[in-house]
Amino acid sequence: MDFKLDETQQEIAALAADVLGRESDTPWKALGEAGLLALAVPERLGGDGLGVLETAVLLTEVGRKAVDVPALATLALGVLPIAKHGTPEQQDELLPLVTEHHGVLTAALSEPSRPLPASPSTTAGPDGITGVKINVPHAAEARRILVSTDTGVFIVDPAQPGVSTSDGTVRFDRARGEELAGAAADLRRFALAGACAVADGVLAGALDLTVKHVGTRHQFGKPISTFQAAASQVADVYIAARTLHLAALTACWSLDDRDLDTAAYWLAAEALPAVHTCHHLHGGLGLDITYPMHRYYGMAKELTRFVGGVEHRLGAIDVH
Repeated sequence: MDFKLDETQQEIAALAADVLGRESDTPWKALGEAGLLALAVPERLGGDGLGVLETAVLLTEVGRKAVDVPALATLALGVLPIAKHGTPEQQDELLPLVTEHHGVLTAALSEPSRPLPASPSTTAGPDGITGVKINVPHAAEARRILVSTDTGVFIVDPAQPGVSTSDGTVRFDRARGEELAGAAADLRRFALAGACAVADGVLAGALDLTVKHVGTRHQFGKPISTFQAAASQVADVYIAARTLHLAALTACWSLDDRDLDTAAYWLAAEALPAVHTCHHLHGGLGLDITYPMHRYYGMAKELTRFVGGVEHRLGAIDVH
């Protein structure tokens, strides 16, 4: 079984691939100027009014090119929950930060030793929001942070005195926030769906790069791809990539917790080892900073950490 992109989704993929393939010094701005940051923004604000699947198509292309832009943070953790659960006033204030100013949004979900908890320890009360969040993507650049707490999700301005950020860790000390009512469960789902969509692209891109390399690089007068050991390893990566692709699309389509947990487990268990195999097949070239392989490895590692690692994801499946 495989999913086929509809015409709109195919156009999004093609446009994203074209924009990201230009190797611009400002790829995030280029995506915005192409209208791709407005896919899920309501039409009344100049967006396309689309949803998770279309956003996932864009995130997959970002992963396929291994471009360092805040797409997962801004689109999956910011735009999608605000477009679905924000009041008109919240949407009017926050979404133009992305579409007009190409600003960054993000969400603070994970806590020390608690990846993406359903019941966060961070508290929200009359005195404000207090707690520590880790693995917050692009926290230092964010104009607003969606914070999961024991009573719901709150939109927080990180420029206020009660918020401090360091290397993806954000501390809240009686910070002020505005509630994004009813968003808690969906925010976690969007986070997992978005991460899996990016990982789908990362593994596909790493595989494409590797197939090209082993098909053109010669050893002992023959292409590397003609050696059984190399061909077998490429086949293993292909199987991992296709399975992740199917799992990610299923999860983004259904947003069912079981599907999301399955896709996130496959990401955590298989994506990084598969990219490591791609790295190995490149030999010394894979270590060259002017060659893109290191970007795929770095993104796979960050995504694995974001979803909580293999043991955590397996435990989530066991719960269901």
